[in-house]
Amino acid sequence: MRNTGDKIVPVHVVGGGLAGSEAAWQLACAGVPVVLYEMRPVRGTDAHRTDGLAELVCSNSFRSDEWSTNAVGLLHEEMRRSGSLIMAAADRHKLPAGGALAVDRDAFSADVTQRLEAHPLVRLEREEVAGLPPADWSSVIVATGPLTSPALTDAILKLTGEDSLAFFDAIAPIVHFDSINLDIAWKQSRYDKAGPGGTGADYLNCPMTRDEYEAFVDALLTGEKTEFKDWEANTPYFDGCLPIEVMAERGRDTLRFGPMKPVGLADPRTQGMRPYAVVQLRQDNALGTLWNIVGFQTKLKYAEQTRIFRMIPGLADAQFARLGGLHRNTFLNSPVVLDELLRLKADRRLRFAGQITGVEGYVESAAMGLVTGRLAAAERLGLPPRTPPPTTALGALVSHITGGHIVHDFEDEPIAHDADSVTPAPSDAPSRSKRRSFQPMNINYGLLPPAEAPSHDAEGRRIKGKDKAFAKKRAASERALRDLAAWLAANDLKAAAE
Repeated sequence: MRNTGDKIVPVHVVGGGLAGSEAAWQLACAGVPVVLYEMRPVRGTDAHRTDGLAELVCSNSFRSDEWSTNAVGLLHEEMRRSGSLIMAAADRHKLPAGGALAVDRDAFSADVTQRLEAHPLVRLEREEVAGLPPADWSSVIVATGPLTSPALTDAILKLTGEDSLAFFDAIAPIVHFDSINLDIAWKQSRYDKAGPGGTGADYLNCPMTRDEYEAFVDALLTGEKTEFKDWEANTPYFDGCLPIEVMAERGRDTLRFGPMKPVGLADPRTQGMRPYAVVQLRQDNALGTLWNIVGFQTKLKYAEQTRIFRMIPGLADAQFARLGGLHRNTFLNSPVVLDELLRLKADRRLRFAGQITGVEGYVESAAMGLVTGRLAAAERLGLPPRTPPPTTALGALVSHITGGHIVHDFEDEPIAHDADSVTPAPSDAPSRSKRRSFQPMNINYGLLPPAEAPSHDAEGRRIKGKDKAFAKKRAASERALRDLAAWLAANDLKAAAE
């Protein structure tokens, strides 16, 4: 349904996070009116602290911004070329962060909010959509994220007949810069790499000796943690956001080869020797007054966080602007319940975007908002909705969550499926909800079809080892941007609206 009289019928977008904000922007820029619903401040959440749209509740980093050999950076570039609101705001409010794109979280959110509120085709409603959207909403994008309200979650689950999966996301603490001991901590990016707006000295590094590291790990292991409620007890963590104490439980060297790895760093106090382990802090706001502890998501109780994190050299007198926390996320069994256009099979007027679909990460969530916004806009404009090619990062994410995942039985062989069905199981097999293995996924080159790369360099020398791996990634990225350009040209929504 495109028109009522001479007017284009609005699309309703539920949720004002990264995905919902991006979806609303794509619709409005295509000439399609939008009603955007955000329940804050009428109803708060356990993780948000403001009522701003696109609030970043965990890290302030969008991760790598290097598009030619990094899949996340490729996704950044594809979104920029697709007119992304989220990427434009991130670029306007970027902070020094080595090779990563980090942003001033408050300025970023304020920018997104202001631009959506100012757009003549966007109407922002501050209210909760409880339960399923009304039947007279003919096109809806549900972008309620990992903190979807219980009423809407229950309604979706009843409609699909599926049990929701859930996992825990942890939040890292933020430290006041003037409480960090700069006689101990020094500024340096790993391998002196300068990223967007950076200098190559964009992180604060707190070095540890072996004894300091061992004592720190002991403290993490014995520190008092947040207790789970009964209904949370069997909820897994997403591996990309493990609490630091959970990583420590996996082995004493896990942290030293993870967020505390010392490679590419040289302590000036020891004539440039590499420390045994390093804790890094990354700038969190434009003023440089707040720094977050990289990779230090935690479920430690507040008093324990203060005690244990002050064991870190350079943070003995640390003052915390925010301590770490833990919140429970939910997401759909998307390969089973969504079609190839991200519509709910049980009610195709409903599209889903963001983390609720089973993508993980800020940029991935916003990317799904971009895709669903363009799909819904095409339908309103009377055009055939087309997802991006699977050779692009945008398309690869869509393909993964709608058909690229293989459903595994916990004991038997994999059960193949396509976007519309699951191979029938024997009558005595576990129920579908017991068989699922679909888990949140960050963008990575493994989701894109392999690309042909040159076997020899310009001088005729054979490319091998790490150079060969980089050449394959570069070839995949270059192909992705070519295919994206063709897709954008063939799906020019603004021109269709005019």
